[in-house]
Amino acid sequence: MKIVTVDDYSEMSKFAAKIVASQVILKDNSVLGLATGDTPLQMYRELINLYNEEELDFSKITTFNLDEYYGISEDNPHSYHYYMKNNFFKFINIADSNINILDGKTKDIERECKAYDNKIAAAGGIDLQVLGIGVNGHIGFNEPDVNFEAETHLVKLDEKTVESNARFFASKEDVPTSALSMGIKTIMQSKKILLLASGPKKAEAVFKMLKEDVKRFV
Repeated sequence: MKIVTVDDYSEMSKFAAKIVASQVILKDNSVLGLATGDTPLQMYRELINLYNEEELDFSKITTFNLDEYYGISEDNPHSYHYYMKNNFFKFINIADSNINILDGKTKDIERECKAYDNKIAAAGGIDLQVLGIGVNGHIGFNEPDVNFEAETHLVKLDEKTVESNARFFASKEDVPTSALSMGIKTIMQSKKILLLASGPKKAEAVFKMLKEDVKRFV
């Protein structure tokens, strides 16, 4: 594990974009695992800039997103389908058929989750997985007490996670209380992982992740 510290969010985003860009350049058919939320937002903008400068080609890239709220449709402005399309995908030359995001409206949760893991495996696994970390230490939507052997699954969101995400909704009551998420096992099977964290609110989570025993991180 390599830890890199930079001056601010802007520098972190530029550094992260360079890592993702290097992966795309070195392997033009890479499989990328992507995250949503505030943390990777500027990273996506930096990647769009590189694409517009004709330094990146995403035409052969395949992506798998970490998670999606359960119970909302992909055209809902709060969905991660909507986030990815409007913050990244529509600005680059990625093929729609190469974009993979869990279906938050699925009628068969077990089948949807299993199919997602199978599709990742069929693609050869994730070459580079981008992650954020929640204020309570959640990765994707895996709360700190989730089994490390879990693959993609339905998770109940912790109260702190709901409170943190309420800023994106009209009220806390509008925040979904469950989500479909890659499990820790699925994430850890990635060939490389890039975890991003910025700001004082994430400091405790990062400290505990690095310094404390896993069982105490709850």
